[in-house]
Amino acid sequence: MPIAQKWLTRKANQSVLVLLVGGLLFRAIIAFWLYPTFDEAYYYLYSLHLNWSYFDHPAIVAFTTGFGTWLTGDVSQFTIRLGAILCHTGSLIFLYLTSQKIFSAKAAYFTLAIATICPIFQIGFGILSLPDSPLMFFWSASLYCAVTEFLRQPHAYIPSYRLAILGILVGLACNSKYHGFILGLGLLGFCFSSPPHRVVLRSPWAWFSLGLFIITISPIVFWNMQHDWVSFSFQSARAVPKTGYNLLNVLLVYLAQVAYLFPTLGFPLWRVSLQPIFRKINQIFTKKSITYKDDSQTEKLLILWVSLPLILGFTFIGGYRQILPAWTMPGFWGITLLLGQQAVIWEQKSRLWVRRWLFGSGIMIASIVLILLLQLTLGIFQKPSQYALLGGFLPVQNDPSTELIDIQQLRRSFSESPILKTALQNSSFIFTNRYYLGGPIAMSLEPVAQIPITCFDIGNDNRGFAFWSRAKQWVGKDALYITTAPFNLREDLMASYRNHFRSVEEIEQIVIRRGGVAVNIVYVYQAKTLLKPYPRAYGV
Repeated sequence: MPIAQKWLTRKANQSVLVLLVGGLLFRAIIAFWLYPTFDEAYYYLYSLHLNWSYFDHPAIVAFTTGFGTWLTGDVSQFTIRLGAILCHTGSLIFLYLTSQKIFSAKAAYFTLAIATICPIFQIGFGILSLPDSPLMFFWSASLYCAVTEFLRQPHAYIPSYRLAILGILVGLACNSKYHGFILGLGLLGFCFSSPPHRVVLRSPWAWFSLGLFIITISPIVFWNMQHDWVSFSFQSARAVPKTGYNLLNVLLVYLAQVAYLFPTLGFPLWRVSLQPIFRKINQIFTKKSITYKDDSQTEKLLILWVSLPLILGFTFIGGYRQILPAWTMPGFWGITLLLGQQAVIWEQKSRLWVRRWLFGSGIMIASIVLILLLQLTLGIFQKPSQYALLGGFLPVQNDPSTELIDIQQLRRSFSESPILKTALQNSSFIFTNRYYLGGPIAMSLEPVAQIPITCFDIGNDNRGFAFWSRAKQWVGKDALYITTAPFNLREDLMASYRNHFRSVEEIEQIVIRRGGVAVNIVYVYQAKTLLKPYPRAYGV
């Protein structure tokens, strides 16, 4: 009997396959219908300007976002997400194998179930094409490799060739998102704090691993050397306090994390995260020692070292600046290993309760996600909307989701309007007033027209656009200025553009509809003859 067929004959393995395939199909459905977010569309532009690295992120997100479009030749919300969908499936497999190796098959199943149904993991890692998707793939692979290396002989550890593989994997995580450096520091922290593993610091394999890590991250270093280390200064500035510290904001960050994880999962994840710390504090005050073999100490120590620095570090930073939801989530991803093992303990007391907890959470989360999808694409809560339930209750002007752009509608307008087709042919480039608007425009123009897109932002936040063209190359050229309703009434924008172009005249309004109702307007202006380079705070 083939190995795969033999594996499938086991009921437990069939349940694992159902989770993996069911989760994959669910995420694919969401990815197919959900309009592209601004960040995803912006990373699509990465794939059009392949480079060693980029202003705000390393390079691998360009390949995961471009993977589906290169494979199919089609540019859509689904194809730019195909790489993320596949990466997340790989991440789930590595997480399952890691739990199976350090705990048990049952703990691995519970870990997989928790990671599969958790909404922020589904959306942020497994649907949207963000740097987090490849980050979590290499993060999970690194964690599996670390467990295989460090826990095969936990009390008589001898370094091996796996350290070299680990150096490459951590380097690839860094090439996905700068969070990867925190992963590397967490692994070093584990080696320092675990007496049997301190020998790694004297091993030739460790130094070989460090060399491979440096080679792997060399694209980031190479690009930044050429551009005045702008990425590192941009990212590090986010951690610098600009206001006083507010403990209330820390509480709000905590509650937001619980909400994004979903309360039935978020509170237990926080509990198992902090439980070892409280135990350690209790040991200090009671002067009670704990042996190394007790309570799976080595396994938990490794998990906590790669998880808690992110969770606690960014939660602390939340006291003086806004924290994006995805920043702490790689830490909670590792903590699912501990919660999966805890679920095994809970099941011994009440199997029915654990099953209801996971199944009920999954049903509630899937229902909420699908309802939100219907609102975002059809406007079922929108007032008015031809698909509104009970007439709707959310006025269009109060719904921030209306800012998402249906690129299919925009593409049809560019391809069907004689005025726009002529304007595209007679223009040398397109510019927008915000960097994130360029992505949806670029997606909608494929395959209608091949025309460069840049950003003229009076706030000097040009992101990658500052490096994808030179400020002087557009002087003397005609352009199209494209913006959306929230910005069209800004007199400071128009004054700035009229100061740089010989003339700026509106030529078309593209109405974006949802539920048969106009929810946004894309304004197109003809800008004649750029008189002088538009100022940039950085770039070329």
